[in-house]
Amino acid sequence: MSRDPLLQPYQLKHLTLKNRIMTTSHEPAYPEDGMPKERYAAYHAERAKAGVALAMTAGSAAVSRDSPPVFNNILAYKDEVVPWIRKLTDACHEHGCAVMIQLTHLGRRTGWDKGDWLPSVSSTRHREPAHRSFPKLLEDWDIERITADFADAAERMKAGGMDGIEFQVYGHLLDQAWSPLTNDLDGPYGGATLETRMRLPLEVLAAVRERVGEDFIVGVRYTADEAQTGGIDAEEGIEISKRLKASGLVDFLNVIRGRIHTDPAMTDIIPVQGMKSAPHLDFAGEVRKVTGMPTFHASRIPDVATARHAVADGLLDMVGMTRAHMADPHIVRKIMEGREDDIRPCVGATYCLDRIYQAGEALCIHNPATGRELSMPHDIPPADARRKVVIVGAGPGGLEAARVAAERGHDVTVFEAAADPGGQVRLTAQNARRREMIGIIDWRMAQCAARDVRFHFNTFAEAEDVTALAPDVVVVATGGLPNTELFEKGREEPHVVTAWDIISGDVKPAENILIYDESGDHPALQAAEVAAQAGAQVEVMTPDRTFSPEVMAMNLVPYMRSLQDKGVNFTVTRRLLGVTREGNQLTARIGTDYSDFMQDARYDQVVVNYGTLPLDDLYFALRDTSCNGGAVDYDALIAGRPQEVVRNPDGKFQLFRIGDAVSARNTHAAIYDALRLVKDL
Repeated sequence: MSRDPLLQPYQLKHLTLKNRIMTTSHEPAYPEDGMPKERYAAYHAERAKAGVALAMTAGSAAVSRDSPPVFNNILAYKDEVVPWIRKLTDACHEHGCAVMIQLTHLGRRTGWDKGDWLPSVSSTRHREPAHRSFPKLLEDWDIERITADFADAAERMKAGGMDGIEFQVYGHLLDQAWSPLTNDLDGPYGGATLETRMRLPLEVLAAVRERVGEDFIVGVRYTADEAQTGGIDAEEGIEISKRLKASGLVDFLNVIRGRIHTDPAMTDIIPVQGMKSAPHLDFAGEVRKVTGMPTFHASRIPDVATARHAVADGLLDMVGMTRAHMADPHIVRKIMEGREDDIRPCVGATYCLDRIYQAGEALCIHNPATGRELSMPHDIPPADARRKVVIVGAGPGGLEAARVAAERGHDVTVFEAAADPGGQVRLTAQNARRREMIGIIDWRMAQCAARDVRFHFNTFAEAEDVTALAPDVVVVATGGLPNTELFEKGREEPHVVTAWDIISGDVKPAENILIYDESGDHPALQAAEVAAQAGAQVEVMTPDRTFSPEVMAMNLVPYMRSLQDKGVNFTVTRRLLGVTREGNQLTARIGTDYSDFMQDARYDQVVVNYGTLPLDDLYFALRDTSCNGGAVDYDALIAGRPQEVVRNPDGKFQLFRIGDAVSARNTHAAIYDALRLVKDL
């Protein structure tokens, strides 16, 4: 038997968990019609197959109709959920993985204009800033109804074969009731004492326990310290933990520290890249020490070493590595096989969560197979025949193409014009907070090195360099260069510099700067950060009604914390129409899409962030000599079949381009382009 602390079994009541690694509750937004169908089951089964001991599904499943999901969650209040839950649990149990589900009533953390258009309810009249719905104060009949809904939902989950359930008690209805910040009730459930504030969650637990019996596992994921003045502090959180134990209703504690009512608060609970790893681990250890209860925890535990420390030092009984398993679902298998260096790292980009909170589906920024288990492989199958593949460009897309082609068994050569791999990711990683992004590149370089991929750096490949290798397949992944045209002007703007210029240090920030952001993605804010830290007066302007929409909620938080105390101003609904030079200054002509309003403003420097234009000269130089003329059979691509387009019978090789060499998109798109094309070559 292994002596690795992470690989030791753990006895939770009657249930033996085969190791100490779990995925904590999270909703990837894969349900269909509120049901966890094939895609949902395949996602969890992939991690179960690789050795995860416990899959805590949903984040969270809704128990009541007046708790409509804020994104695509499981609807635990419907009887039709039971057979789908059974298929999900069977898919995980087949691999020896225990399965539980998180249940909740969202309270004020939802909207009234969703689902059945019922008013949201809470123990407070105040709306939650993140979801903006003004709730109705709970009445006695609401409490009776919701308590019964919890019990009904728990019974459905037991009928579906779940090993247990967990209640969401942070940011949702049950802890809205027990927090002094969010309990405006009078009477027996009012906010006067901890005893009255805990009455609602304890009554719900009692009703559930009566319904499911003593043998069914029931736990809570709860905030034991709201980390906000006037809220539950660590001392009161410890007392809550003791009372949960004393109730005899709870089999495990899953500890959270903080609140989730705003984007900044949620980012402190679920830290993004550049923030401290495992910031609440020691506090969770204190709860375990004081209560002696089985204790779970997850909050940016991205690496095996930290997870091992958490278990070996007695801080946790089960350690959650949820985002880490989105990046690499095979972590446990690789630990068991002594291949920890082979684990694809979570880089903390939080593309997964930010997409969910914009009503998308969870996707990993650099593992495009996550969430696509029904169509994309995590393990690359070998090809039937070895082919010679030439890839031009060693950014994320090019390196993914090289990795996948090499795993297929092909002979792979990569040309890269720069001295180092990485493309735009290397530029991004110049920001100290986003340095972890380079893990996307480093991991792929290590994978390529292990498979004897040949690299030619400092080589600006011409058509003859490529054809001299007599390739069977050429993949152009040359990326793009910053676009300095203004919207529909048809010409480059000569008096502007780009966000890339500022980020790279090729151009020093001037004193008074306009950063004009038409893309709404990271480079504009990164440039603003560089300029503000250099002491510049910065205005970020966008023609959109909100700024930086592509950065999304949680990733916006560190930028705001960095920029707001430096007086950076943000201007929305203004369009840059042109720039003229007047002496040592620039005059920006500024209009708006909303009216004929127009004005001039003076700056020392104008910085433009408007995506990239494809660097596609090589692609077009090769196109006419390729057999497919660069064409892609989209039906075959989507269905997972090989590319067999022939437009030039005399052509000697297939030609494809991916990523920003096609059009400006993002890192995930470039890597996904590469995986789904090359896996079938």
